Amino acid sequence: MTEPPRATPRAVRLRDVPANRRRGGDIRVVLGPKTAGATTGFLGVLTLLGGEHVSEHYHPYSEEFLYVVRGAVTVRVDGADTPVATGEGLLVPIGARHRVTNLAAEPAEVVFHLCPLAPEPSLGHVDTEELPHPEAPHPEIARV
Repeated sequence: MTEPPRATPRAVRLRDVPANRRRGGDIRVVLGPKTAGATTGFLGVLTLLGGEHVSEHYHPYSEEFLYVVRGAVTVRVDGADTPVATGEGLLVPIGARHRVTNLAAEPAEVVFHLCPLAPEPSLGHVDTEELPHPEAPHPEIARV
C-alpha cells in the first residue's frame, strides 16, 4: 500500500499572508494548500473591527471551527445567534449557513479551521448574501 504524500513542515507568518476583505473583515488563510502545502484543510485568522461582519455563507464539504482569541463575536448559524467570547470556540457543521459579527467597539480576533477540503476550491464556499466588498482582491486558497 502506498502512503499519501506528506506536507513538509513550514512556518507561515500572518503578516506575510494577503488579506481577503471581500466577505468582510480581514481574513487570512495562514496554513493551507497554497501557503503551506496542506492537504486536508486550512487554518486562518479573522480580524473584525467594531461593527464589521463576515457575510453569510456555507461550506458544503467542510466543518468550520472558530476560536476567539481576542474580543467577542456573535455567530448566526442557521438563523440562531450564539455569542462567542475570548477563550471560547464554536463548531459550525457542514452545510450550515453562518455569519460572524463583531457587535462590540473593540476589535475581535478569531482563529478558524476548515476541514476536509472541498474537491476543488470553487466548491468550498457558497455565499448566501451580498458581499460587503465584492471588488476587493480574492487571494486563492488552492496551490498556485
